Parts: sequence; C-alpha cells; structure tokens
Amino acid sequence: MKSLFKQKEFSIIAIIIVLSIILSFVSPVFLTIGNFIDIIEANTVMGILAIGMTLIIITSDIDVSVAAVTTAVAVIIGSLFGYLPDSWLSLVIIFIAAPIIGLVIGSVNGFLVSKINIPAIVVTLGILNIINGLVLYFTNGRYLNSTNFPESFLAFSDFELFGIPILIYILAIVAILTWYILKHTFIGRSVLAIGGNQQSAVRVGIDYKKVKLFVFAYMGFLCGVAAVAQTAYTTAVDPNGLLGLELMVIAAVVLGGTNIHGGRGTVHGTLLGVLLLAIMENGMILARIDTFWQKVVTGAIIVFAVSYDHISYKRKQAKLAKIEVEV
Repeated sequence: MKSLFKQKEFSIIAIIIVLSIILSFVSPVFLTIGNFIDIIEANTVMGILAIGMTLIIITSDIDVSVAAVTTAVAVIIGSLFGYLPDSWLSLVIIFIAAPIIGLVIGSVNGFLVSKINIPAIVVTLGILNIINGLVLYFTNGRYLNSTNFPESFLAFSDFELFGIPILIYILAIVAILTWYILKHTFIGRSVLAIGGNQQSAVRVGIDYKKVKLFVFAYMGFLCGVAAVAQTAYTTAVDPNGLLGLELMVIAAVVLGGTNIHGGRGTVHGTLLGVLLLAIMENGMILARIDTFWQKVVTGAIIVFAVSYDHISYKRKQAKLAKIEVEV
C-alpha cells in the first residue's frame, strides 16, 4: 500500500480529483459526463502524440517536431481529399496513407539520430522549421475547409458508438497498442533497457541504433494517426492550428511520471498527465480566465514538472553514490 502512495501516478490522480472538486464549484457544468467526454475528445491529438513521445523520452531523447509533422500530414491528406472518390474507399486510403507518410518522416528523424548520431533536439528542431516553412509555402497560411472533404469522412468525424465519439476509441486503440509494445515485445523492453542504462543494454546484445530508429519511426506513425484525428475533429486543416502543441505534449509526458532522463515511463501515466492538463485548460476556460494567463500557467507547469523530475533524479544519483562509497 505504501508503494502505491509513493507512485507518481497516484499523486496525479489525487490532484485531478481535488482539481475537479474545485472546478465543480466554479462551474456546475464541469462535473458532467458530457463535459468530460468533450475534454477527452478535444485532447485526443495531444494524447496520441504524448503516447508516442513517452517512448522517445524513455530512451532519454526528445522530439520537438511532432506538431509540425502532424500538421504536414494533415495538409497532405486534406489536399488528397480533392482527388479521392466520395466513398468509404477514400476513408480507407486516408487511414493507410496518413500513418505511412508520418512513418516516413519519423524514420528520417530516426535515421539522422541513430545512424548519423546527430542530437535529437537538433534534428527535430531542424525538421520542425523545414516542415513549417514548406507548409506555409504550399498553403499560403490558408485553411482547407470541409467543402473539399468527402461525405464519408464527415460521417466518420460525427460517428459515435454508445454515445462516445470515434476519436476516443482511436486514442484507446493507440494506448493499448503502445502498452502492449512496451510490456510484451522485445523492442518495447529494449526501449526501457536503453533508457535505463544504455551501456549495459548494448553489452547484452540490444541494438541501440535499431531501438532509436524504431521510437522515432513509431512517433511519426502516430503523428499520421493524430493528423487524421485532428482533421476529423476540426473538419478543417489549419496550417497554424498546432503551433506550440509539442510543449504541451512534453509537459503531459513528464507530468505523467516519465523520467526526463530516460528509463522510466508508462502509457497510463502519460494519459493521466494529458487528462490533468486538459482539465486545467477546460477549467480556466469555464472560469473565463484570459488566454494569455492560460499560457503562463502552462509554461509554469512545464518548468515545475521538469525541475521536479530533475531534482528527483539528482537525489537518486546522490543516494547511489553514497551507497557505493559506503560499500
């Protein structure tokens, strides 16, 4: 029981409960099933990207290009709609094409990081700027609205099963798939091993480069899935709609208990981190707090989460050093 209370996930649940109670007094609408469904649906894209980012941060790397890649894939599939037939076949094509396009871009990131040994922050920051520039060049900053979308895709966007929007099911599928990869596959265990102790993992035969390539390629794959979800949610493509989302994604992952130095992280923890940020954002909107203050609060959360994680890491390292000296 004591170990349960010490887990970071438990503290996040406690914060979510307390915050929900407070916000229920701010607005009676907050503690309703409909509002919570809306919160989850609105943050499906962040949830999908945060799940992919979890694997990358576990390996002690980072990817700041996720929002740009998602936007690029959304622009591509939005443009494809004009050439596809108005049938369910177009929906199948989009669901195949979008993840593949994202996978290719993610593989480029992974190749540069794993094979050329360029730091991930440098690679993904460069890719972010390249993609943002190309997107603005091809779109001139203009929206692609639903007038070009097939009716089948619009029907998919509005589809609900048992009162729950289809996008939430997509998030659940991504979460279960990633959990399974981490817990029950060799590549998943290799991700945790590389993050925990890279030298030891390499010595036991784990291919460090393949693991790095996998996590960035998988991140790209999920960017493609997120692009479909974003397009379905907004029924439009906004070239600037996801600017800055990568910071929220990283914050959600760190808040969810993933060690910024690598080696530890869970899918359910990340989902809790996403939910916490989503509830805070929704609460500030219901409380009619100005947008710029929302950004201030988000920035403060990021600084606090990363600082807390770093301090905890240094304390653990100090304890290990003390034990080694005593031995």
